[in-house]
Order: sequence, then structure tokens, then C-alpha cells
Amino acid sequence: MKRPHTRAFEKHKQEFFEQGKALDAAGDPRADCWICHKRIDYSVPAGSTPTSHELDHYYVFSKYPELFDDPANFRHAHRQCNRERGDGQPKADLGDVIAQWW
Repeated sequence: MKRPHTRAFEKHKQEFFEQGKALDAAGDPRADCWICHKRIDYSVPAGSTPTSHELDHYYVFSKYPELFDDPANFRHAHRQCNRERGDGQPKADLGDVIAQWW
């Protein structure tokens, strides 16, 4: 199924990038890549380098096409992290590992 790139989606995509850029300028970690948790380079255009911003969908388009234009499904990601993730489902972040002796 081909992704629908409408004017509304492009507008939401730009607004999401600007939101991430503002969060990053404020030092808010919500602007970091949701996959690797490292800082995204917002000083370059989105999608222009491996560490630049790319809008990622938490629920992938191939399985949830109805959520494609839903801002609640958007996540900030590095271009490279998003591409490496591909169509895979997100992995749960289980937090810190507890020491074996615990």
C-alpha cells in the first residue's frame, strides 16, 4: 500500500519537526530519538543526514495505515534509526537491568 503524502500530513510533519526542535533547544529529552535515546541534530534539514530528524510512526504504516496521519502516533527519530527499524515493531524498554544478586 502506498503512503498517502497529503498537504495535511506534510503540515503535521513540519509542525512535529518544529516541536522537536523547540524541545531540543529547551534541553527536553522528549526531543531525542525514541529508538536509541540519543540527541537528534536539529541544526540540519530533516532527513538530510543519518543523525538528522525523521518522523517515525510508533505503529507502522504497513500494519496500521489508519494511524498514518495521527500525531499521537508520531515519534522523533534519527533517520538512520528509523531506517534500520524498518517495518519492525518497537521493542519494549524494560528499564534498568537489576543485578543478578538481587
